[in-house]
Amino acid sequence: MNILAVVTACGGGLVRDLVVGNTPPVMFRDPFYAIIAIAVANTVFVLLKTQQHLPKKMVHFYDRTLFWFDTFGLAAFTVDGLMVGVEAGYQDNVFLIVFLGFTTGVGGGVLRDVFANQIPDIFRKHVYASASVAGGIAMAILLNITGEQLPAMLLGFSLIILLRTLAEHFRWNLPKIS
Repeated sequence: MNILAVVTACGGGLVRDLVVGNTPPVMFRDPFYAIIAIAVANTVFVLLKTQQHLPKKMVHFYDRTLFWFDTFGLAAFTVDGLMVGVEAGYQDNVFLIVFLGFTTGVGGGVLRDVFANQIPDIFRKHVYASASVAGGIAMAILLNITGEQLPAMLLGFSLIILLRTLAEHFRWNLPKIS
């Protein structure tokens, strides 16, 4: 459980750091995020183990809370990953910095699913990875046009949240190939 928690929380950033040559990766230089991931995973495990099943009235609250934490996390990690690429000197390479944002945003969840022997969720359902890419592209374009980081970061962050919210509301999913 703790391995999967750390991989989920830090895996995308680990891959991002390796791509830009930031070694050792931040997660090994500053274990703060790994410690938080372990603490949260153990807290949730204890709460769920003692509760076993959520009361029916709590299921909707749990699902909504999980959606919002996941959405804000995706937006924050995408923006953070893109900015790592900018700070490493790759602002003009839009493909690379969007890839770094995308990898930071979704990479940990993909690694978790692979380690758990499951098909990663981003390949099966949800407007998730595409929201990360769209927010990253918008952020990179505005950053390259204006050179202003804060407005670009706010645009990327907001667009990801907007797309995830619309997808949830209208029940958008990825198309399935039969």
